Order: sequence, then structure tokens, then C-alpha cells
Amino acid sequence: MTTTADQRYLDNAAAGDLDGVRAALAAGADRDALDHEEATAILRAARGGHLDVVRALIAEGVDIDAQDQTCVNPFLWGCLSDDLELVRTMAEAGADLKRLTRMGGNGLTPAAEKGYLDVVTYLLENTRINVNLTNNLGWTALIETIILGDGGPVRQRIVELLLAHGAKPGMPDKWGVPPVELARSRGYAEIVDILERQQA
Repeated sequence: MTTTADQRYLDNAAAGDLDGVRAALAAGADRDALDHEEATAILRAARGGHLDVVRALIAEGVDIDAQDQTCVNPFLWGCLSDDLELVRTMAEAGADLKRLTRMGGNGLTPAAEKGYLDVVTYLLENTRINVNLTNNLGWTALIETIILGDGGPVRQRIVELLLAHGAKPGMPDKWGVPPVELARSRGYAEIVDILERQQA
């Protein structure tokens, strides 16, 4: 049951009121209290862009991996919202990179899907996130950035980065269609060239 102190704590975190967060904790709030959607205070702070509160709650030892009813936690929120500083903060705090979104992807999946180049680059260069994870739709990050993108320079760079960090160029979708054919069918000649060079 959420107490008055818990609710004040959650609301203050969402508002970015660090002094209020600390006061609520001092008044006995549960540091891992949940709102009606099972979101933690650190997730509410992350959603509001309040990195000072996020960092303070990490220092308080809160559960940084807890996921709400839509499977979101602070690390995944950073990947979903193109918040590189949040992603970096959570990764450096030891976030569980194996936690999955409601679609069964890891943090790399939505970042690649949406074309968030900086987040993709950081994850590939600084973490051991699974680059070949297949989500509930049968798609890897490589497939996502091809079929849900425009084939332009950003998507081409993401394809290059994924391949450079171990993405399997021939790993097909659940219908057996490989990435190169998915790119070819969409007219993404530059991505076709990148994939064919990798497989040569």
C-alpha cells in the first residue's frame, strides 16, 4: 500500500524536486515505492528528464532495474527516448542490459529502430548488450533499422556499427528473409552494398 510519504516521494521525483525527494525519504517513504502503474520514483524522474534526481536515487540504492506495467525502466526509457546521458548514467550504474521492452527487445532494439545514432553508438562501444537479440516480432536490431528506417545516411551508419560489433549479416527474420533482401526490396542500395561487402 502506498503511504502519504510514498506518494509525496513519487510526486516529488516526477517534478524534479530533489529536496522534496530527500525530505520524503527522511519521513519514511519506501525508496522503491510504486505508483498505480508500478513506476518507481527513479523512472518517474527519468521520464521527466531530472538527471540530478536520478543520480541521487542511484546513490540511495534504489532498484534501478524495476519495470513498470509497460516494461519500462530508466535504462530502457533512455533508449526509447534518445536520452544519451540517461542511458550512460544507467549503464554506468550497472543497469541490467538483459531487461526487455514489452516487444521483447533490449535497449539496442528501439534505439536502432528509431535511428538514435548516438545511443546506438554508445551501447555498442561501451557495453556488452546483445547485438543479435531477436524480439517478439522476429527482428534483430539490424533488421529493425533497415525495415523501419529510410535507408539514409544515419541508417547506413547504424548498419555499419551493428556489423562492426558483431551483428550477423545473414541472420534472417522469422520468415527466413535475410537483411540484404529486406534492404533490396526497399530500394536501399547503399545498405545492400554495406551488407554484401560484409558477407563477401
